Amino acid sequence: MREHQLVPMNTSETRVHGSGHGSRTIVEKRTPRSRLVQLLAKFPQRLVWAVFVLCMGFFSIAILSAVALVTHTPFVLPSLGPTTILFFFHPMSASASPRHALYGHAIGILCGYGSLVVMGLEHAGSGVDAGIGLRRLFAVALSLGVTAFLMVLLKVAHAPAGATTLIVSLGIITRPWHLLVIEIAVALLCLQAVAFNRLAGLKYPLWVGPVDSAMEELRSGRRLEERKERIVPKP
Repeated sequence: MREHQLVPMNTSETRVHGSGHGSRTIVEKRTPRSRLVQLLAKFPQRLVWAVFVLCMGFFSIAILSAVALVTHTPFVLPSLGPTTILFFFHPMSASASPRHALYGHAIGILCGYGSLVVMGLEHAGSGVDAGIGLRRLFAVALSLGVTAFLMVLLKVAHAPAGATTLIVSLGIITRPWHLLVIEIAVALLCLQAVAFNRLAGLKYPLWVGPVDSAMEELRSGRRLEERKERIVPKP
């Protein structure tokens, strides 16, 4: 995670900037709810972020564990764990937005199940129990490759969705109801991310951030450099 530095403004605003190139404002206004900003100003920032991720991750997964208990789908948790860390460790990154999470996991589910259908393994059971043969290996590779392709193509890259597609293509979760539970759990996690991050004072996006992907960020950076070259006369 990039180190963050509090920069007090002349107005009533307080902004947190990343120290790396192209970092963006995280907190816009100092409100009574911006507890995280005040803690970052008083205590070691890495410790504050670590405790924040600890607390938010605990409560989020505890709620989703209850969902898994009720629906008898414990394997929804491995793919949601990385999403949880992303939501609260890099909340302002594009891939941590609700749009990327919902679409990314949906693509992972469809590609995982689609690879099973293509290889005729939708009723073959779990590859973990029955062993992994050549068809299973091809299904796993196909599911992950197509998932990555579609996420980049549709500008909804969400790395934790790779775990979802592997769980499905390995045959660990294949029932349609259980696949639907995964997406419902992702939606609940998105709601928690919006609520918790906003209550902490972060300007977390309700749907998608200002930049959809690193590719767009690099492109906008190049355009900015081109404008500077036009404005500044060459010696």
